[in-house]
Amino acid sequence: MLGRFGISMYFCGMNPETYHIPVLLTPSVEGLAIRPEGTYVDVTLGGGGHSREILKYLDGGGRLFSFDQDADAISRVEDNPRWTPIHSNFRYLKNWMRYYGVEAIDGLLADLGVSSHHFDTPQRGFSFRSEAPLDMRMNQQAQLTAADVLNTYTREQLTSIFRLYGELRQAGRISSVITKVRSEAPIETTSQLAELLIPLLGHDHERKDLARAFQALRIEVNGEMSALEEMLTSAIELLRPGGRLVVISYHSLEDRIVKNMMRAGNINGEVESDLYGRTKAPMRAVDKAITPTPEEMETNPRSRSARLRIAEKIG
Repeated sequence: MLGRFGISMYFCGMNPETYHIPVLLTPSVEGLAIRPEGTYVDVTLGGGGHSREILKYLDGGGRLFSFDQDADAISRVEDNPRWTPIHSNFRYLKNWMRYYGVEAIDGLLADLGVSSHHFDTPQRGFSFRSEAPLDMRMNQQAQLTAADVLNTYTREQLTSIFRLYGELRQAGRISSVITKVRSEAPIETTSQLAELLIPLLGHDHERKDLARAFQALRIEVNGEMSALEEMLTSAIELLRPGGRLVVISYHSLEDRIVKNMMRAGNINGEVESDLYGRTKAPMRAVDKAITPTPEEMETNPRSRSARLRIAEKIG
């Protein structure tokens, strides 16, 4: 049953030598309005496509810091005096900037999509396309795995995860079946989970809903929403007046957080006012949200749900 969802690397716009195809590369890097001598941060290094493009705009006085919690991504960074790789979750942005003596930055880029490398490395367990242990950890040193979530969380906790992070209408039914199945034997592999889920999903949206279920688990395992909020809060604080915040999101929950933080500086999107009724929003949007061109979606199908937002720090 799982076989009908098999997708080759070539179908995904990849070839075996490609680590990752950067999404919305030109508009995102242009959105940073890079100053050659400025200080920039790429909090999602991945395959390094965005970082390497940023480096092209920097001169001897410019600096780039690139975050990734995956040691494999960090190991691919070549020596460059302007480029500092940081093996860490981006939620610790402010701590690391303090460590490197950086008091303010000129721009920050975040591509919140999971690296193609993760999806195309079966043993990482991010995809339902291949048989693998249910892992899904971006940081291989972390303790919590997707199997841990499925086999130890309560039915209520699982329902909340699938409903909030996967936006699945069948969340309650899914969690009930999972708790029943695991009482007889633990759920340990991607194919086990996929075969369990498929009968519960609408036939017209099987693959999409299956991807959403895996997405929900990945978000929980990696604490992605809380990390995103912490990172954006730190980014807004660190940006100089006129500095740019550039974020590519891939699902509505991420995009809502990004939009609210850019609009109001908080996760609720509520703009505060001073005693005179003047708004105190720290950022202003730069143009409307940008989506991939038909040509990019054709060559890189994983870009299809991407949405790019750009905001500038108000002086």
